[in-house]
Amino acid sequence: VMAKHAVLKGPTIWRSLPCAKSELRLDLTLACGQSFRWRETAEGHWTGVMGGRVWTLTQTDDTLLYYIYPNQDMQIEGKEPGALKKEDEEPVAVTSVQDRDDTEEAERMLRDYFQLNVNFADLCMSWGAADPHFKRIADTFKGVRMLRQDPTECLFSIICTINNNITRVQSMVEKLCKALGTPLCQLDQTSYYDFPSLSALADSTVEERLRGLGFGYRARFLQQSSKQILDTHGLQWLDGLRSVSYLQAREALCTLPGVGNKVADCACLMSLDKAEAVPIDTHMWQIAKRDYNFTDNKKQKTITDQLYREIGDFFRNLWGPYAGWAQAVLFCADLKRFQKLKEMPNLKQPKKEEDNVEDESSM
Repeated sequence: VMAKHAVLKGPTIWRSLPCAKSELRLDLTLACGQSFRWRETAEGHWTGVMGGRVWTLTQTDDTLLYYIYPNQDMQIEGKEPGALKKEDEEPVAVTSVQDRDDTEEAERMLRDYFQLNVNFADLCMSWGAADPHFKRIADTFKGVRMLRQDPTECLFSIICTINNNITRVQSMVEKLCKALGTPLCQLDQTSYYDFPSLSALADSTVEERLRGLGFGYRARFLQQSSKQILDTHGLQWLDGLRSVSYLQAREALCTLPGVGNKVADCACLMSLDKAEAVPIDTHMWQIAKRDYNFTDNKKQKTITDQLYREIGDFFRNLWGPYAGWAQAVLFCADLKRFQKLKEMPNLKQPKKEEDNVEDESSM
């Protein structure tokens, strides 16, 4: 019998940790173009891969609930992983002496991934005090947190976002994991894979394989960047960028094929602990002009390096050391997929200048 996705009402044993919805909203945080590995598998249930395991997460107003599936290669007392008891067709809960350690480790991973040590409500108050426009939007979009992702997964997923939209990037990242990653488990009709290692990505056959899967010119960037990291810097290099300054990290990333300012800033913000990194795409440029009267003197058509720096500095001066987190809230509030949330009587919406494919581009 095939293992199923866990749902809260079933007999599955869920674990939980206290976490208010105002601090973390799964529906916003996991679908706004930071990570591309999460899907809503039942209403309010998000299943995805993190730390080499497959998780389902759901939440109540004050609690984050989670279930971790056994990986394919984990034999439990001779049972197939995720084996089912016929009568209820739910995953069998794993109980053992290791349970307490597992729970502590799982909680540590979740706290780290969602950066739960950062008090979001306090940040929102300080941003709102400095920025009336932010204050108007923030109530509806509380709980959009920055994830702290694995640096390899984050960087190479973000390379896939170049001139792309969230839905297409999701399917690309999925193909990438299926082609080059380790299989983890199968639930219902879905197979889950780990993100490929740097050495898997750097293999000389990769570019051609990925072109065949529809990656276009991004295929070369993925293969060459991973190869350059391994040849020039070694396996630990990306993780090591967590302990250098923001500008050093950004500059280092920009030496890689296909990595410009925005891709580098996304990787800095979403995986390298640089909360002041503010990724600027045409989307954020429009927001700066429309909602903040930001003027660029030269009436430019494209974002030059200098303009990129000026917009980033503008938001850093306004929002302070966690500017990248504030940017994520505004970005999320501007995505088409979340417009329904804004249709509340007290929120007057400025007219959109234009709705183009950028409107759904990733963060």
